[in-house]
Amino acid sequence: MQKLSSYVLFILVSLSLTASAQQKTYTIPFQLTDYNNIAIQAILNKKDTVNLMFHTAASALTLTEDALKHIKSLKFGRTDSVKSWGGSDNTSRYSESNTVQIGGLKWEHVPIWENKNSGQQTDGKFGLELFENKVIEIDFDKKVLIVSNGLPAKAKTYEKLKLTFENEMMFVEANATLGNNSLKNKYLIHSGYAGAILFDDQFVADHKIGEQLTITAEKQLKDSFGNVLKTKKAILPAFTIGSQKLSNVSVGFFEGALGRQKMSIMGGDILKRFNIIIDAKRTFIYLKANKLKNSAYANV
Repeated sequence: MQKLSSYVLFILVSLSLTASAQQKTYTIPFQLTDYNNIAIQAILNKKDTVNLMFHTAASALTLTEDALKHIKSLKFGRTDSVKSWGGSDNTSRYSESNTVQIGGLKWEHVPIWENKNSGQQTDGKFGLELFENKVIEIDFDKKVLIVSNGLPAKAKTYEKLKLTFENEMMFVEANATLGNNSLKNKYLIHSGYAGAILFDDQFVADHKIGEQLTITAEKQLKDSFGNVLKTKKAILPAFTIGSQKLSNVSVGFFEGALGRQKMSIMGGDILKRFNIIIDAKRTFIYLKANKLKNSAYANV
C-alpha cells in the first residue's frame, strides 16, 4: 500500500508544472546511443547531472547502482521487493522525494528507484509519466524530443496508426512476413530494448518461428536487475508497420520458455527509423520514415 501511494504521488506531481510551462513547447536534445537508446541529460536536486534513457515502456524513474556511487543528492528511505522482466524477485532502494529537471521542465517530489542496469551509456531511465497528457515528438533526424500540448501541424504529413494503451504501456499492430504468410501481432513500443523485434513465446509457438527462420546467433539479454535471458537471433524477410515495409529485419525470440515472454516487442532498432509523434491521450502514433530507415541493423 505504501508503494502504491508513492506511485500515485509521482503521477500527481508529474503534472505540477508551472502555469507557464503548461503553455509552452519544449525542445529537448538527446543522443542516440550506440545501442539504439535515447539518452537525455537531467539534473537531480539541482546538484547531480545524469544521462537518463527515455524508456517508453518504463513506469518509474530509476538510477543504476554504478551511477549512484557518484550521486550525492539522493537520500534513500527504504528497500522494497520488486519483480523484474527476468521473472525473479529483487530488492530495490527507494528515494521518496527529489527534484528533476530536463531542459526547461522541472518536477518536484519525484520518487527514484535503484536498479542494477539501464541502457548502455546511461545512468538510469524514465518513462512516459513525466510527460503525461502531453504530446511527445521524437525526431531522430534532428535528435530532439519535443513536448507540447497539441499535435504539431506536421502530423498531417505522417502516417496515423491506432495505439493500444494498457498499464502505462503502448502497443501497435504490425505484420511479420513468413513465406507467403503475413502474420499480424501486437507489439510493445519499447525504446529501452536495443534490438529490432522480440517475439512473444505464444507467437513463436503458434507459428513455429524456430522452424521457419534460420538462426544466426544466440544472445544473452539482461534485465534491470542482472537476470540473464537467452535469446535466439534470426532474419525476418519483411516487417510492415502501417504502409511502411522493412526488409531483412533482425528478430529475437526464446524457445523452450513458453509463458516467460508474454509480449512481442518493437525496440530501438526499429523505432529509430521513423520520426514519431505520440498524441497526448496515447490513442494514436504518427510515423514518418527518416534517413535511418534503410540503415544496417545493429548486432546487439
